[in-house]
Amino acid sequence: MTTTRALGSTTGVEITFILIGLLTFGAAVLTVTVRNLVHAALWLVVALGGLAGCYLLLAAEFVAWVQVLIYVGAVAVLLLFGLMLTRAPIGRTTELDSGNRWAAAVVGLATAGVLVSVIGDAVRTTWFDPRQAVVNGTAKAVGTSLFRYWVLPFELLSVLLLAALVGAIVLSRRDVSDDVDAAEGTPRAQATEAEA
Repeated sequence: MTTTRALGSTTGVEITFILIGLLTFGAAVLTVTVRNLVHAALWLVVALGGLAGCYLLLAAEFVAWVQVLIYVGAVAVLLLFGLMLTRAPIGRTTELDSGNRWAAAVVGLATAGVLVSVIGDAVRTTWFDPRQAVVNGTAKAVGTSLFRYWVLPFELLSVLLLAALVGAIVLSRRDVSDDVDAAEGTPRAQATEAEA
């Protein structure tokens, strides 16, 4: 039994996908335009959650839950901890504004135009039915593909993330004796000479 779809008719799933896509797009724009870094991180959480919703609507449940656990859970929390540990300015600040907003907007719009034209050209004649793609989005199919064909890149990415985490910890640490000497107003070299 085959069903045909009238041209121009939309289903509830497609309307929900469009609404979640617009929410995700709005959150992504707010992520890069808001001046408060903590608010930017929270808008990033909303954008990544919206992507997980899009994955759910495309019948890729495993990828959606990995998105929630890894990106929304781990990366956003790591970003917030990074903001707090590095003593970055958390409130509204103009220190991080480079003044190249127009150039960034032009580059961003050009990149978006290229991506939309390439993706639009790729899917113009392709009809994707999520009900037929359920087999490819299951945990078994993704796990088989990941651990059969992508083991080495997966492990290299794990080592790279571990190195980045260790590097962030090393960069964020400061020597306690430097803080004490700075509070007293004496340079570190003078303090060691006075002790000797």
